[in-house]
Amino acid sequence: MYPPRPIVGIGVAVLRPDAVLLVRRGKAPNAGSWSLPGGAQELGETAETAARRELLEEAGLEVGPLLLAANVDSIERDADGRVRYHYTIIDFAARWISGTPIAGSDVTDAVWAPFDQFDQYELWDEARRVIGIARNLLKL
Repeated sequence: MYPPRPIVGIGVAVLRPDAVLLVRRGKAPNAGSWSLPGGAQELGETAETAARRELLEEAGLEVGPLLLAANVDSIERDADGRVRYHYTIIDFAARWISGTPIAGSDVTDAVWAPFDQFDQYELWDEARRVIGIARNLLKL
């Protein structure tokens, strides 16, 4: 909380023909909400390496090629207007190859969410936007 500068976050929209992988956050910020798997990039780690690590840690999955899909700025302010959280998120798109998602590390659940059922997951508009871009990139 209250970082001196933005934190680089990484997200991955893993798609199969009928669904996208979603995880339920287990820690702040946004504990309990559904999102794309991802997390903070570590010092000395490339963005792609961070994406693959986070995907493996949070959902137990590995994917093939990653395509740069979008970036998102997630900024939350407190009642006084001070920045409580500021993440600049780099989102990748990847096609699912095999494996069953299993919730790990910072998440409490991992599921395949059908494209026509996003409302039940109360997805953030930016997550929906990134999924749409990923679907176009991967032609799904």
